[in-house]
Amino acid sequence: MSRSPQELAYDDPRLTARARSLAGGGRAILGVTGPPGAGKTSLVEALLGELPPGWAAHVPMDGFHLADVELTRLGRLARKGAPDTFDAWGYAALLRRLRDDGPEVVYAPGFERTLEQPVAGSIPVPPEARLILTEGNYLLLDEPGWRRVRGELDEVWYVDVPTPDRTARLVLRHERFGKSAAEARAWVARVDTPNADLVAATRDRSDLVVTGDRSDPMAPSLSLD
Repeated sequence: MSRSPQELAYDDPRLTARARSLAGGGRAILGVTGPPGAGKTSLVEALLGELPPGWAAHVPMDGFHLADVELTRLGRLARKGAPDTFDAWGYAALLRRLRDDGPEVVYAPGFERTLEQPVAGSIPVPPEARLILTEGNYLLLDEPGWRRVRGELDEVWYVDVPTPDRTARLVLRHERFGKSAAEARAWVARVDTPNADLVAATRDRSDLVVTGDRSDPMAPSLSLD
């Protein structure tokens, strides 16, 4: 019989305490997952704001998007954001290097939303960082490459918000970065929604489900006060 993961609200102070506890025995890596538009980055930013400066670092999965030129060669550009449009093996290798906890700065790729392209070497992770926060859609996907990613994570938290809220947020995001309203709605229906369904099926593999997000008036912060 499969277990159901524990659920905590976005503003529950136990989230920050739990994140801190992961690094009690050395550098740890916490994954944050959930469907597109769930608020994964917002949760990571809220946690960073509650943790000591320099003690944690943010390394997003989005830096491992394949470049558009490669997606075009592979015939996958029209569904950019699907699992096979990322370098999952490269992502796992970077997480492995971060876990090794060496004395050098590790440079991770970022993702430039305006360009919609990965940018190599744009995120420095100093050796002092004890907790690595990494977020992305497919951290719990049971497929080659993604299984290797999961193996490098100490815990994975799943961010769960109502589908209508998440979908509206995605449409606005696509409009902000250049799509028309019609193009944004079409992309959400054709690309984001199938991806979201795939991710939703991984919810019960998580260690913790976080409900609500920063836009919820009942979840303004993660303050320990």
